[in-house]
Amino acid sequence: MDRQSQLGVFLQARRSRVRPDDIGLKTYGDRRRVPGLRREELALLAGVSASYYTRLEQGQSHNASPAVLDALARALGLDESERRHLHDLGAGAARARKGLRRPPPEHVGDATRHLLDALAGVPAVVLGRRTDILAWNALGHALFASHLPADGPDRAPTRPNMAALVFLDADMRALYADWETKARSVVANLREVVGRHPDDARLASLIGELTMKSPEFSAMWAAHQVRACDAAPHTLHHPLIGAVTVTQQALRTGDDQSVVVAHTAPGSPSRAALALLADRGAAVVGGGIRKPEELLPLFETAARAPGITARGPRAAGRRGA
Repeated sequence: MDRQSQLGVFLQARRSRVRPDDIGLKTYGDRRRVPGLRREELALLAGVSASYYTRLEQGQSHNASPAVLDALARALGLDESERRHLHDLGAGAARARKGLRRPPPEHVGDATRHLLDALAGVPAVVLGRRTDILAWNALGHALFASHLPADGPDRAPTRPNMAALVFLDADMRALYADWETKARSVVANLREVVGRHPDDARLASLIGELTMKSPEFSAMWAAHQVRACDAAPHTLHHPLIGAVTVTQQALRTGDDQSVVVAHTAPGSPSRAALALLADRGAAVVGGGIRKPEELLPLFETAARAPGITARGPRAAGRRGA
């Protein structure tokens, strides 16, 4: 799908979700053939002609000004993330269409690696713009992906991808108590990234792979939700330390990467659980989880800690098998 088509599809999807009653439009009981607003109704609300809006939605007009896009955003009730996405799509439609290109490989800069080292006591993962996992610290690996090799991000051709893990990896799906909320946030973030980088061949390939392999992703992608990852609470069911509640917060770097940290409330059971995961060495050792008998002292300690639910060596043994 080219950039102009994306603009039209996004406008149509948003138009279909706005009911006339929501914005005070009187319908006088007339039967409506389409859900949401009609094209001429949205055009009237945005202060543009119906014929112009129709050409814009159908991809026949390529010159939507920022003022027109802002007027459409207001009429559709878009939030700030959606408004920026609309402008990204509009800017792309105004330029000459180009084919997909293969961008250069992503690397983690020294400053980001130093930040990752400084966050040794907090789970942290560095994601590229396509959600490739470019690096993680030991605690980030232990919390989010202890079933994967610790050096996985170092092998560029086969790096794990966070979006693919969320939708296609059984261990990652089981980790999130509310998997659907996490999955929707991943899709909404990918929508935002596609708006900014429509010509990224690897990004297009990722979207195509997930669409083919995951019906859930395909359905969520078709909903056209847009939101950049910021900060959100998640409850995780970790196979070693049990249930922990963390806030995952994305810190953007200057090279379009994100350092995602998972922090906990001071004095909470979840903070104690993460401290246990870090201090007792219940993480990766030599590329794999420790043997169940080696974890016995750890779980005996965990069972005595207030507010921490330890699943015990048997669960750990299944994970490391």
